[in-house]
Amino acid sequence: MSEKKPFEVARETLKQLTTRKLAPTPLNYQNIYNEIAGIPQVPQFPMDTLRDIAKALPTKTPGQQKHRGLLEYAIDRMNWEGVKTALVAYGGFVPASTSDAQPSGSAPLSAVSDVAASAPALTAKFMGQIGRLIEYALPALGTDDERFREQTTGLLKALKDPASDVATLKLMLVNYSHRLSFAAKDQAEIKTVLLKLLHLVFENIGELSLEEQWLKGQMDALMTASAPPLSLRRLDDVERRLKDVIFKQKEAKERTVAAQNEMREMLASFIDRLSEMTQSTGTFQTKLEESARLIEQAKSMKDIAPVLKDIVGATRHMASDSQTARDELSAMRERASRTEEELTKLHQELDRVSSEARHDPLTGALNRKGLDEAIDRELSTVRRKETPLCMALLDIDNFKKLNDAMGHATGDSALNHLATVARESMRPQDTLARFGGEEFVILLPDTPLDRGIEAMTRLQRELTKRFFLAGNEKILITFSAGVAQLAEGESGMDAIRRADQAMYVAKRAGKNRVLGA
Repeated sequence: MSEKKPFEVARETLKQLTTRKLAPTPLNYQNIYNEIAGIPQVPQFPMDTLRDIAKALPTKTPGQQKHRGLLEYAIDRMNWEGVKTALVAYGGFVPASTSDAQPSGSAPLSAVSDVAASAPALTAKFMGQIGRLIEYALPALGTDDERFREQTTGLLKALKDPASDVATLKLMLVNYSHRLSFAAKDQAEIKTVLLKLLHLVFENIGELSLEEQWLKGQMDALMTASAPPLSLRRLDDVERRLKDVIFKQKEAKERTVAAQNEMREMLASFIDRLSEMTQSTGTFQTKLEESARLIEQAKSMKDIAPVLKDIVGATRHMASDSQTARDELSAMRERASRTEEELTKLHQELDRVSSEARHDPLTGALNRKGLDEAIDRELSTVRRKETPLCMALLDIDNFKKLNDAMGHATGDSALNHLATVARESMRPQDTLARFGGEEFVILLPDTPLDRGIEAMTRLQRELTKRFFLAGNEKILITFSAGVAQLAEGESGMDAIRRADQAMYVAKRAGKNRVLGA
């Protein structure tokens, strides 16, 4: 292997292509590059030839169909070992001599009869269900594989045809299942690579910013949100967070550029004013020299008086110009100071936003801003999937008495206790947010009203099992809650207001209750 750097090898390769008068094809470039770099020449993979061989192989039995599919898969990936394995395996499914008399492309009669004997009676409804299953799976498998697409089209056509033979359908399904496994594997690999690429972008996006530190919190949040297993809800969260980063990066860039332009304008004004002062000083000096000459030539006070008057006027004008210059320079200094303060405040705000991360610092639940974003995300899911969404608003009973009797620190600990128990009792897809004071909101996706009420009732029972400890004293924490299912066309905050009204009814009814709105 040459010790030359890759860019040096590439440069020498281009020179050699010109010197040898070779066409700049990828093959010629690769051969010369390998020659200069000391890389052993590898024969080109004969993909077209191998594909022609694969097409010529009979597929009269399920075994032949399977292993020809494996062969095509290995050829597409230029995998010599896979080609070898597939060909050896295919050799074990050579049909008997009697098969030569059968029509081209048909399965052996014995195989067909065996299949027909063992095949259950398939109804049109059942075949239609299989067809719909295939159609539903297609979007997740991609459309790049032309052979797979053609095979899918043929199978769907056969499934919809009432005259299709059961044995033929079974053979087609066996063959299709092999190709389906290849396609699914490809899509899994593509998703893995895309996820790695996404993480690479997140890990290195800070390099695109002059001020990297404020990005750290947001990049950490993006990495966490994009960790597998992925779901549409989590991808929506990744998209929202990334848009937020891009917006704030753009804002910081615009503010910085504006500050730089303002500084350049101030420097230009300073230079102009300095030039004017220099010119004015030179004029004043010339005036003084001329006045001194006139004074030397004067013969009486009468001759000196006009000269003195001119000197006094020039001095006053010079003093006025100097004061004006001082005032302007002072104003420039103040503007520069204000600009610096604005940039400092911008960086502080970015740092604050980054560290805040939309969570309540006391309980770790989402704050109001985080709740608003979570509601928007869930509403998007509801519109896309048409699934029910419940919103529960709960309020700790007698919280003011607890604060008054045992202090605010104990009250804060009680809030933490409720948040901890709630998180441990919730499903992974549920969302907990602190709505304000002793109020919390829980978002329950894919949940109708009756199940939402049941979930809050279970949380109440869990709280009664786990006493809150204030020092050595056990205290029972309870809450009243209202649950509302999002209605069609209703906003998230409107649903929360309905849940809030139901919660107050529960309070008046005796507390420690859950009511539906």
